Amino acid sequence: MKILVVDDDRRIVKTTCDILKIKGHEPIAVYTGEEGVEQVRIERPDCVLMDLKMPGINGVEAMKRMQEIEPDLPIILVSAYATDELLAEAKRAGAYAVLSKPLNFPMILAFLSLLRKEESILVVDDDPNFCKTLKDLLTLRGFRVETESEPRNVMARLDKDYKLAIVLDLKLGAINGTEILKEVRAKYPTKPVVLVTGYRQEMGDSIEKGRRIGAYTCLYKPFEMDDLFKLIEEIRVKKLQNLLVSA
Repeated sequence: MKILVVDDDRRIVKTTCDILKIKGHEPIAVYTGEEGVEQVRIERPDCVLMDLKMPGINGVEAMKRMQEIEPDLPIILVSAYATDELLAEAKRAGAYAVLSKPLNFPMILAFLSLLRKEESILVVDDDPNFCKTLKDLLTLRGFRVETESEPRNVMARLDKDYKLAIVLDLKLGAINGTEILKEVRAKYPTKPVVLVTGYRQEMGDSIEKGRRIGAYTCLYKPFEMDDLFKLIEEIRVKKLQNLLVSA
């Protein structure tokens, strides 16, 4: 990934860029907010790591100008010290997080891994055509997608590899999807599960039960794919932000 590193401390920039390079990323080093904004104008990076307090325009002002050029650009601000007012302004302006120095690089690398969409989506449905369509369309959006038609295999799939989210049909032959949801929720309390069903009236009680158990939401077949894309992106952004909350 192309990571723009903006800091007036050249030693910090060099250390950060060296670590990112070792991990296979392509860092771009600049040393002022103005240079950072110009770099975004020239070529959009995948992410920005930027100091909050710099000579010239500060990190918040640079971020606002970057957002005018690229509104969805993920920007993380970092600071050894900052006033509460500046921190509050940074969050209001849309920073993914404001992190303290020295940076927690394992956390940053985990963030970049999710940003690169390395975690997969598991589609659980006994309709092979629905699975194929969903997989093809989500793959075109850059996501890794796995499909599963056997309810009894779902937990093993989750144990083997972390999934960003599960798209779960409520009617899986003789199995009600809420039973799978209950198992998932017991072992993975925060795992986002999007229920889907083509039987809105018939499955009304199951839909309500799913909501009580903790389903993220429910979509009704046939649904607009853009609705699912927005949900998956919302889930991804929330997890990206949650990864950085503890910093």
